[in-house]
Order: sequence, then C-alpha cells, then structure tokens
Amino acid sequence: QVQLVESGGGLVQPGGSLKLSCSASVSRFSTYAMGWYRRAPGKQREVVATIMPSGNITNYADSVKGRFTISRDNAKNTVTLLMSSLKPEDTAVYYCNRDLKYGNFLWGQGTQVTVSS
Repeated sequence: QVQLVESGGGLVQPGGSLKLSCSASVSRFSTYAMGWYRRAPGKQREVVATIMPSGNITNYADSVKGRFTISRDNAKNTVTLLMSSLKPEDTAVYYCNRDLKYGNFLWGQGTQVTVSS
C-alpha cells in the first residue's frame, strides 16, 4: 500500500519561507505526475501545484504563482514544495498526492502550515 508522508510545516511570520517535503513509498514513482494540495479551515481542498513525472512541466494555482516552487527527486521518491513570501491566507494543512487528474493514492496526514505574526 502506498504511503505518503508530508513534513516541514510549522509556524512562520508573513513574508517568511518554508520547505515542505513528501516521501512516497511507491514503486515506479517516476511514472506518476504528483501534486501538492491544501485545505484551509472551513474551505475545500485546493490544488497548489503539480509536476509531471520527469519534472519538466509544472503548474501552479494563480494564488501561489511566483511564490511557490514544486520539484521532485525521482531517485529518492520525494516531492518538495518551496514556499516563500508566505501570506496568512496560505495557512492550511498541506498534502501531497498524485496529480488528481490521473488518480490518487491514499491521503497522508498532511503537514500544518500557519502564517501569522
């Protein structure tokens, strides 16, 4: 069974940065498009960024363009989200999973990101 483990969240001041990591225990990881998602309190889950299997194509939600960067290391089965210029509205639980257009693994626990002064 595939296991996704997210880490790197925490409390950060507005304008700060965080690096989230996702480790996936799945064979043939390099064949899956992956993504980062978030769920803010009282809101539905939304896609933050996606990355194609080779890492050469990425897409971002308009709300994070220019501030977040998604990357992957297929040799280590990891996906990373580098977040900068964080805003209070980025506060959410962040999850990684497959690009949902193509299917999904069982969701992990996520990692809490809180942006507050």
